Amino acid sequence: MSTKHFVTDIDKLVLNAVETLTLTNPDVLYYKKDKVIVKASHDPRTHVAVVSGGGAGHEPAHAAFVGEGMLTAAASGWIFASPSVAQIVRAISAVAGPKGVLLIIKNYTGDIFQFSLAAEKVRIRGIAVEVVVVGDDVAVGKTKSGKVGRRGLAGTVFVQKVAGAVAEIEESTLTEVVAAAKEVADNLVTVGVSLGHVHIPGRKVEEDNIMADDEAELGLGIHNEKGCVRLQPIPSLTDLVKTMLDQLTDQNDIDRGYVDFSTAENVVLMVNNLGGLSPLELGAITYEVVGQLSALGLRPTRLFSGTYMTSLDGPGFSITLLKASDKILEYLDAPTKAVGFTPGSVLTADSPSRVVVESANHETEYGHTNGHSKPIIDPAKFSSTVKLACEKVISAEPQITQYDTVVGDGDCGYTLKRAAEAVMFFLNSSSADISPTVATLFQLAQTVENNMDGTSGAIFSIFLHALTTAASTAETVLDENGWGLAAAEALKKLYAATPARPGDRTLIDALAPFVDTLAAGGGIENAALAGRQGAEGTKGMNASLGRAVYVDAKGYDRVPDPGAVGVAELIAGLAGL
Repeated sequence: MSTKHFVTDIDKLVLNAVETLTLTNPDVLYYKKDKVIVKASHDPRTHVAVVSGGGAGHEPAHAAFVGEGMLTAAASGWIFASPSVAQIVRAISAVAGPKGVLLIIKNYTGDIFQFSLAAEKVRIRGIAVEVVVVGDDVAVGKTKSGKVGRRGLAGTVFVQKVAGAVAEIEESTLTEVVAAAKEVADNLVTVGVSLGHVHIPGRKVEEDNIMADDEAELGLGIHNEKGCVRLQPIPSLTDLVKTMLDQLTDQNDIDRGYVDFSTAENVVLMVNNLGGLSPLELGAITYEVVGQLSALGLRPTRLFSGTYMTSLDGPGFSITLLKASDKILEYLDAPTKAVGFTPGSVLTADSPSRVVVESANHETEYGHTNGHSKPIIDPAKFSSTVKLACEKVISAEPQITQYDTVVGDGDCGYTLKRAAEAVMFFLNSSSADISPTVATLFQLAQTVENNMDGTSGAIFSIFLHALTTAASTAETVLDENGWGLAAAEALKKLYAATPARPGDRTLIDALAPFVDTLAAGGGIENAALAGRQGAEGTKGMNASLGRAVYVDAKGYDRVPDPGAVGVAELIAGLAGL
């Protein structure tokens, strides 16, 4: 890998690179503080908005795909890091209108949590938002990826291009844009290979990321993570491409047979430069891929060859195949003024067979926090109940921390305690001002979001914001049954953001039975007991999400899941137990 860089300040690197888009594309605005690029000519009154984003280091994705016929806005995080909720909310707010907004998210935990929470926050303001998650990787396989699902790779670009083309049609509805995006996402497969890992400017080189001269890795992602298989010696290009196409197309491979191309109206091919290949070498690779694919009877009708989604200067490439209808092909062919998108070429039967402006005034704010004047809370009971729940969590911190030391990194107890103390501070400092409205729930959810980090923080925040949205429809003070129904709706929204379900050894094992029992009219005490039983039942349960999917973990037979125990303590306090 190359460790020499012209720019070694990574903050300056990202900020200046994104701002340069205002020099190359006259139709974008740049919200510098939030690292958000917005299409200036977008009219939210007449067009659906398509918003995406992700960490820097994948250029031209995603900021350079903002423009007529493609994305309406994009938020950039730092290198290989998801943009924050605040950035995503800024991007949505700048383009939202009565036609609605589609968020396109690559299937990575950070991206899903941040974008999902941003979606819930703007829904509270009345903005119609739908989400499409893209997972096109086949390398990990169905068995190992489990409920986490496939990683989002270069195929995401096709989803963005098609959604943007449909949204460009003034008569298109949000439902139609979502349907087109899902059709593409459901028919994508991608696999990547590289001769080496990348070096992030200013970072220390990790010794185990250094490949020998005669090694390559197959099935790597786009965040410098290791591949699924290390190849030594490096196979010939012919053998390598054959292996990759087998993983993409072989329906007899039950672990990777995601899309059956034998019935395809059209096969669309993308050969994507991961950042470090010369155009000369990429051309030779593309020639080999087209030739072998045609020999399989899957001659592509469209070819996209170039740099679409990189991993900094990764010396590798990925192959993406899309099973496309004639209508999807029209959308891929539709013109775009996005400066980072290289249009595809048409392959026919006659082809060779081997072939900076910063302007807050531009922001379009649409909607407001619905239902803030509706009385849905008993102020006195709300304050005392939530305080008791927080006290239970704070008291349980040593035990939760001990559990997490056995099976995690030891921070779960402190994370929960920090959030509980912040909520206590909020209640004590504003108890005289607590209003019986949904605004209070929103402030509470905001307090948790700002003081609880990590995956648990994202899960709690999404649930609480979704609970706020669900409760906003109430006309009077909610009773126990009303809270149960609102919580059930919030759980549905949480399920849309995470594959975690009861039995996966997560905090969902305590939260779900609590919500289900409460929504069924079982009463708060019985619901809390169900949650406690769910938490206790995680002892000895194998984890199927998070780090455990890729990294061995021990101690699950000795202690319950720390996050589930934290939820059990919290809901016990809500029930007064």
